[in-house]
Formats: sequence, structure tokens, C-alpha cells
Amino acid sequence: MTSSPETHVAPESAAAAGAQPAAGAPAPAPAPAGPHKPWSCILFDLDGTITDSAPGIIGRLSRTLLAMGYPVPAPADLVHFVGPPILEGFELVAGMDESEAQKALLVYRGLAASEGPQDDAVTFPGMVGLVRQLHAAGIPLAITTSKSEVQANRILDHLDLAQCFAVITGASEDETRSAKADVIDEALTRLRAAHVDLSNLVLVGDRMHDMEGAAEHGIPPIMVEWGYGSPAEAAGAIAIVHSVDQLRALLL
Repeated sequence: MTSSPETHVAPESAAAAGAQPAAGAPAPAPAPAGPHKPWSCILFDLDGTITDSAPGIIGRLSRTLLAMGYPVPAPADLVHFVGPPILEGFELVAGMDESEAQKALLVYRGLAASEGPQDDAVTFPGMVGLVRQLHAAGIPLAITTSKSEVQANRILDHLDLAQCFAVITGASEDETRSAKADVIDEALTRLRAAHVDLSNLVLVGDRMHDMEGAAEHGIPPIMVEWGYGSPAEAAGAIAIVHSVDQLRALLL
């Protein structure tokens, strides 16, 4: 993303703007505050938010398309696969029908299983430290990713971060759970079972799927600019941040 950083706040009241109430009139009520810390639990996307996984994903996608006999789009087009459910990418970006997309998914999953988590475990500078800092502060954390849950666990184990998350929720291997709203729903179910306080949630992500999935559950989202989305995908975000320091200030 390339837009300038922005933080959305509630409008100022007339009194705060300098307007004076009429004599004898009651003072106007203050503008309602928007969602804000202290958060009872923070949900994190993975690809494009914590990990810079595009190179690994694009490499596997290229080999999958070649194995399936499809032309390989330019890297700028393949990056659209990163973040949304992978089946959606095969259908929308590569033009596959549902049957072909399912076959491609098996090829892609096979490559991911055989290669291990290393290629997808490159992290954005500062994010590992922030996750550990939030965990040390006692704030429950959760992963909500459209990446395979098996892969997400392998990546976070590789990064020595798995222990920082109360739950790690991703797509099921057959992709029946892959839409971000469905992943969030499953994460919330697991968090409730773990007796995590869900009264003041926030979600951090980089794509419109994160914003829309959060909105379906009434969760305020924060958009990070260093991921794979565009400024147009930030609709509904309570804040857009361009640095980990900005994100830290909103979360801690």
C-alpha cells in the first residue's frame, strides 16, 4: 500500500471546536469515542501483516500453474493470490473452474508440505518484537488467516511465536473454511472455549478480506500499509498505519 498514514477519529463536538453554547443552554454532550485500547483480545492476519510471504507463495503458484498446464501470470498479477483464500485465487486470477481449482489446490498444498515453512516465514521488521511485547503485556492474541492452518502452525513454530497466540486459526485443508469471516468465526468459538474476554476486540490485517471479515463480526479493524492491499481496500478501518511504531501505539 502506498497511501499516507491516517487515523480515523470521532468528529469533535461544537464545544471542542470553540463554539460557545447559548446562555443558559446545557453544554453539548461530548462526541462518542470510537473503539480504542485497552483491547481484551487482538486478532492478527498472518500473510502481509506479520509475515512477508509473497515470494514463497508466488514461487509455489508458478510451479502449480505450470504443472496444471496454465500460463503463469506476471508476479504483479500473482501477488493478488496473497491473502484471499487460495481457491478464490485459482478461480479468479487463473480462470480455473471449481474442479480444476480443487486439483490445483492439491498440487499447491503438496508443494507447501514438502518445502516446509521457511519460504513463508520471512517477517516484516519489528513485527516479531511487537507480537512478543503484546504477549508479555498479557493481552490475548489470535491468528486468523486464510492460509492453511497446518502451514500457519508450522510457520509460527518456525518463528518461535506459536506460544504467543491463544489460538491459531486458518483455512481447513479442503478450504471449506477459508473465507476470512468463517476463519474469524472459528477463532471466536475457540477463544470463548478458552474463556478469553471478547468484550473489546480489534483485528489487524492488510487486505479488504480482513476489513470485511471483521465487519461481519462487528470487530473494528486496523489496516497496515506494508502488506499486499491497496488504499481502496481500507474501507471500514478505524486506523491505517504505515509503521510498526504506529501500530504499537494503537495496541499497547
